[in-house]
Amino acid sequence: MKLPFLILSFLFLYSCSKNQQQFEYSGGSITMALDNEPTTYLPRKVLDYYSATVLYQISEGLVGLDEKTLKILPRIASEWSVSKDGKTYEFTIRDNIKFHPHKAFNTEKDRELTMEDLVFSFELACTPNEDNSAPASYTMIYKSLLKGADKFYNQEAERISGLSVSENVLKIELLHEDKNFLNKLSNVCSYIVSKKLYDKGYETDKIGTGPFMYSKYVTGDFAKLILAKNEDYYMKDDQGNALPYLDQLTFVFQSRKMEQLDEFENGELDLIVGLPTSRITRMIEGKIQDFNATKTEAPKLILANNPLLESHFYYFNMRDERFKNPLVRKAFNYAVNRESIGRDVLRNQYYELGYYGVIPPVNRALKGYDFKKVKEFGYKYDPELAKKLLAQAGYPNGEGFGSVSLRYSINDVHSAVADEFSKQVFKVLGINVNIDGSNFEQLNNDGANGRGDIFRMAWSADYPSPETFLMNFYSGSIPADSNEASIINKGRYKNFLFDEFFKKAINSSKLSDQMENFSKAEVELLKDPAIIPLWYTGDIQIIQSYVRDLHFNALNYFDFSKVYIKPWTIEEYKKSYNIAKK
Repeated sequence: MKLPFLILSFLFLYSCSKNQQQFEYSGGSITMALDNEPTTYLPRKVLDYYSATVLYQISEGLVGLDEKTLKILPRIASEWSVSKDGKTYEFTIRDNIKFHPHKAFNTEKDRELTMEDLVFSFELACTPNEDNSAPASYTMIYKSLLKGADKFYNQEAERISGLSVSENVLKIELLHEDKNFLNKLSNVCSYIVSKKLYDKGYETDKIGTGPFMYSKYVTGDFAKLILAKNEDYYMKDDQGNALPYLDQLTFVFQSRKMEQLDEFENGELDLIVGLPTSRITRMIEGKIQDFNATKTEAPKLILANNPLLESHFYYFNMRDERFKNPLVRKAFNYAVNRESIGRDVLRNQYYELGYYGVIPPVNRALKGYDFKKVKEFGYKYDPELAKKLLAQAGYPNGEGFGSVSLRYSINDVHSAVADEFSKQVFKVLGINVNIDGSNFEQLNNDGANGRGDIFRMAWSADYPSPETFLMNFYSGSIPADSNEASIINKGRYKNFLFDEFFKKAINSSKLSDQMENFSKAEVELLKDPAIIPLWYTGDIQIIQSYVRDLHFNALNYFDFSKVYIKPWTIEEYKKSYNIAKK
């Protein structure tokens, strides 16, 4: 909180050229930390949480997500309709949506979003990257789903036949019904870009139609990305006030959780997502008074313990001859003492340990999924069975196996887990695991190109469906050219039964059938393990209490457009608490 509210409101109202109706507590600045910098600012290429979190504030799609309920909300499209067979969508596009200011726009009219921008964004999302690899948007969303997308991608057609426009209506035709299609359109990979900017060579300039716009990037020990309020943003709150409320949103990039906590305690951050494991007790118990109200003062800090749709696991490079044998992969799974990792390394900061598969067992977000059945095929610590399986594979006590390279992204938690994993595997299997840390971007690149043997991965759901996790193991995502990077199915895992159940699920017209087939696919994934599940995230999140209307959810998805700054009075806090209890 940098300035008193009245001064902030005055400065903002004075500078606002649009003279829109303002919320009483508009103004101010919020700062949060991200563990890593975005790997890209191009929506069609986004595969990581950090890029997505930033771009969710800058760019937009036809639809978005409600940060409280995760339900689909209108964005660029004001409304839509779906045909009875679920294969045709018609979106009504809003008028007077403008891209952020840029020197490439000669007039204000040039900034207006057009139907041409919409069609172009879909076409760009279905166009090979400069290195001829497939963009995430095509592989994850449109491939074998959007009518004509595959022919367009393969340069067999000049346009995508499943797209058509009529005045302010965009029509999208699918090859088959997809219950998750609107969720997929809320994914940042499907966000809309400006054709004018692309044609003039400014695609990378971080321009969108979202509530915040790029201001500046600050280098230093802790790099920062500063976003400013988009004063031309078209969305308003229920009272007709202009959104967003904040003047500025800052992301600090800091991989070390200890440093993040120090910055939070020093008032440099307004929220922290995930406490460093070594400081949980000190932070929560040592500052218990800050989390509680007194007779005269509201709490200074607010605590949330939030189970997330986020998995942490290691995946095998299936091009390594040793890991083509499922007995070896099972042996590694049985050799891991997850209880020890959870207790001694994570300090119990997790939602569940990895006794399931790749999908976090968050029942409230994935209703109807058969987690009980999946857990039957999960892996518990069994060192004797691990040794037996490795011997059956031809490597008794690890003889003749050689060493293994474990690639991971460096931070205090991942480094400690990698070290513990290495010790456990050597103790049980007699195999030396060389741990090789790098930055997040390098890890992703090396994983996609198979430069290593085992890789660390954390996968956060893009929408509340098992599909967003299981797509990472579908063989249809592996490029035909073995020399091409495999950006989705990085381990290049192939399992016929898994593929069959996965395809049945995505083609199911009933949600119950979809959930049943997805769970069967995950069972096959565990019978022939492509991964070593470690834990599922349950982040402890702390915010300064003056940060209002910031909501945590299972996707760790943040929408700052309605966040505002206002300290609590004790009377207001008690009133709000009483309402909440009712």
